[in-house]
Amino acid sequence: MIKLKGIEKMNDKQRLDYLLLTLEGQLSSEKDPLANLSNASALIYAIIDRLNWAGFYLLRGEELVLGPFQGLPACNRIKLSAGVCGAAARTRETQIVPNVHNFPGHIACDSASNSELVVPIVKDNKVYGVLDLDSPEFDRFTELEGEYFERFVEKLNQYIDWNKI
Repeated sequence: MIKLKGIEKMNDKQRLDYLLLTLEGQLSSEKDPLANLSNASALIYAIIDRLNWAGFYLLRGEELVLGPFQGLPACNRIKLSAGVCGAAARTRETQIVPNVHNFPGHIACDSASNSELVVPIVKDNKVYGVLDLDSPEFDRFTELEGEYFERFVEKLNQYIDWNKI
């Protein structure tokens, strides 16, 4: 069982370091990819503050399909040509969007979301999906968080066989 006592006293970098450490512990002790993705989204939602959604969309053909997440119900499917998630998967680049309402083709799965951070999941030069974080705050996400969540996805890639999901 993971205990989160004391995270309220941590600064942003300490929380991000703690997140990677707890993710490593979770992934190294479980082999099922669905269980690991479920707990990965739960870790993000519990450790990172000021979020209203954290989870995964997995590539199925030409669409991203909702995967494990924390937060309110979300869009089931996102076309690669649409939204911040589609842009991240299509370009294979992390997207940090300070105001989603100014993003061309933004999909409002939750009208309370105002900023977004999306990291593509790419392994062996193949896109498997995206990690998506939403916040009700404008300009919520930093470059530091972008870098750490890219490391988070790299850690997932070390342990998860995406072809088995």
